[in-house]
Amino acid sequence: MTYRILNFPDMTAEGSFPLGGAVCVAAIVAGIHPIVATILAVFAGMLAGLVTGLLYTKGKIPVILAGILVMSSLNAVMLYVMKRPNLSLLNQPKLLDFFQDIGISQNFDRIFLGLIASGIIISGLYFFFNTEFGQAYIATGDNETMARSLGIATDRMKIVGLVLSNGVIALSGSLIAQSDGYADVNKGVGVIVIGLASIIIGEVLYGELTFLERLIAIVVGSIIYQLLILLVIRLGFDTTYLKLFSAIILAICLLIPQIKTTLRLKTGLEKEA
Repeated sequence: MTYRILNFPDMTAEGSFPLGGAVCVAAIVAGIHPIVATILAVFAGMLAGLVTGLLYTKGKIPVILAGILVMSSLNAVMLYVMKRPNLSLLNQPKLLDFFQDIGISQNFDRIFLGLIASGIIISGLYFFFNTEFGQAYIATGDNETMARSLGIATDRMKIVGLVLSNGVIALSGSLIAQSDGYADVNKGVGVIVIGLASIIIGEVLYGELTFLERLIAIVVGSIIYQLLILLVIRLGFDTTYLKLFSAIILAICLLIPQIKTTLRLKTGLEKEA
């Protein structure tokens, strides 16, 4: 919603992802139902996105710097929420318990939860972008000057984009925390690389897509990215350098479209010759 539509990477992601996990786990430990705790995590992420959006649109701070400022400050927020750098869900209820209660084995409960969450998010985004407001949001990313001339409040659209995207990111963080059984303030490191890699891999694999197909391709791209990381681990590489391998994979994915374009141009020139 920010990188592809509004054309800027949102660094807040590396803070809102662990924030979602921290708020969710802290709420569950405090006795709140996992569903309510997950919703609270989403609202926490949306609030982080709102702060970034206000700093960017009203404070005129460059969006990357605004994201970094919020990301850095969220570390203190998470420590305040959890009262420690990490917090365990040992012997606490989780969303995954529902699937185990209905007879789904522990090996597949995460898959079902992931599919349900992905389905809800994709359906919600597809509906949103087919509304008049959603089209105005897309127009803001396509041509901000033209959108403003048509009476669209582009600053409001940017804020909405940051709020919604960080809400989804915090939701992911809360689900991962429940899957792993704990929340940690350092869980957000490298999240933006994973997100960008998922988008690029999905686009490289499938090329021209409709909006709905693009959303599905991003989910597929995220799975392929994790499989590539698993392959690196299985090949015996030192996991200490996992972030380096992640960056290399992303760089290769980013270069593939350019390589394809260059090869296509060379092929066309050769045919003309």
